[in-house]
Amino acid sequence: MDGFFAFATEHPTSTALLGLGAVLLVVLAAVFIYDVFLQRSHAILHNYPVVGHLRYFAERIGPELRQYWVANDKEERPFHRSERSWVYATAKGQNNAFGFGTSEDLGRPGYPILKQAAFPFPAAEAPVLDGDPSKVPCAKVMGASHGRARPWRPSSIVNVSAMSYGSLGRNAVRAINQGCAIAGAYHNTGEGGVAPYHQEGADLVWQLGTGYFGARDERGRFSMDRLVEKVNDNPRIRAIEIKLSQGAKPGKGGILPGSKVTEEIARIRGIPAGKDCLSPNHHQAFDSVDAMIAFIESIASETGLPVGIKSAVGKMAFWHDLAVAMAQTGKGPDFIQVDGGEGGTGAAPLAFSDHVSLPFQAGFARVFQVFQEAGIEESIIWVGSGKLGFPDRAVVAMAMGCDLLAVAREAMLAIGCIQAQKCHTGRCPAGVATHDAWLQAGIDVTRKGQRLGRYLKGFRKELLDLAHASGYEHPAQFTSDDVELTVGPYEHRTLSSVLGYRAKPFDYGTFADLAEGAGDKVA
Repeated sequence: MDGFFAFATEHPTSTALLGLGAVLLVVLAAVFIYDVFLQRSHAILHNYPVVGHLRYFAERIGPELRQYWVANDKEERPFHRSERSWVYATAKGQNNAFGFGTSEDLGRPGYPILKQAAFPFPAAEAPVLDGDPSKVPCAKVMGASHGRARPWRPSSIVNVSAMSYGSLGRNAVRAINQGCAIAGAYHNTGEGGVAPYHQEGADLVWQLGTGYFGARDERGRFSMDRLVEKVNDNPRIRAIEIKLSQGAKPGKGGILPGSKVTEEIARIRGIPAGKDCLSPNHHQAFDSVDAMIAFIESIASETGLPVGIKSAVGKMAFWHDLAVAMAQTGKGPDFIQVDGGEGGTGAAPLAFSDHVSLPFQAGFARVFQVFQEAGIEESIIWVGSGKLGFPDRAVVAMAMGCDLLAVAREAMLAIGCIQAQKCHTGRCPAGVATHDAWLQAGIDVTRKGQRLGRYLKGFRKELLDLAHASGYEHPAQFTSDDVELTVGPYEHRTLSSVLGYRAKPFDYGTFADLAEGAGDKVA
């Protein structure tokens, strides 16, 4: 023993290395014994003890490996590297331009081309609202056509779509709300209810899903009294959105794994802690178009707020019935958010994510045309969502008839998401879609909020620049004749000829007119 201590004293580094080696051998031996004799779940680990764990480790970090080592700049899904780079650079206030020409395949069928004007709108003559050259309010006033007591003009045509506190952690929600406040955008609460972390200064659209979280009684049924109480206590709530379905899992209720249902979330939602929160796949408050319209009108009457619906698009009978009923009665939703089947920020069964509901462009075109044929499309504010967080896609969406755009995953990227695709596990490495205290601590709320604010402003400014290039003052003036789609290497067709309709630009007066009542002040 004395010899050992003498050796350790004379050779401390070698002793430490030998000690670590001995510990490692013991650990490896224990893993070997466990793999071969104790575990029965994995044949790979039994047949290849110890080294078999490398296979599962590589599988776990597969998305990250593909991002950085395997996939090319245009190959990844849902957002490829060039798209993520643009979001990151815009959010950080860095140079978001790309050099040496486009790397896109311009001959790819469906590739959109925006036709610029010979004489662009002079950017120097564009009004600057509230000192923000990126500010672009909505051309329409939400709730005005139905005479709501508290109509509202959203201050930004680009806003953050529904992501609840629950699917996202508190720091992520706070950062998003702060970023929306910086940019003057609204923040959709998601179906998880209004949480304390939504109170960082942004206007709110409160989403009501089939679980009616925050507006339900002890038995889980909708409670008008609780809804009105919550609205009165939160003057930043500017509209109510009733979620019929969403792009990630249309026809199926929301899914919040039990690992994410903390005591606090359980209190906010009125559900048991630690258990999977599975919202019903249908609304209990209504089961027909007429009943839904009556439900919308009752909420609007009790709160004075505009009330709309969000839905992915599947069978069209519902939309035809809704358009007919609205045209006949003059009642119904003040806004309609059409969500594309390519959307989704959280957990969903694979078959629902991949195969249920139409993509945004197909779904929106079908729905909008139904209401246009009924002659009531101008009385509704149209909101588009589903990978629309880029200026080129925004132009196409507005040319199709959108008045507002709602982005979700792009907002997550702006506050640090790396597209690890672990949202459903509660182990988001960027600290966004998790409630793990250590992982969430990586989000500097103030800094990330500023990044989202810069992304939203940068997005709007580039969209506004595209409008000016096309000779317009406001992006709402885009028409489907301004966009051409590639049909083949030598053939292009206007978007209007592909869609079979033209969305009539809304007459909003002048850009400067939008400053008054643009939604900057709490009513």
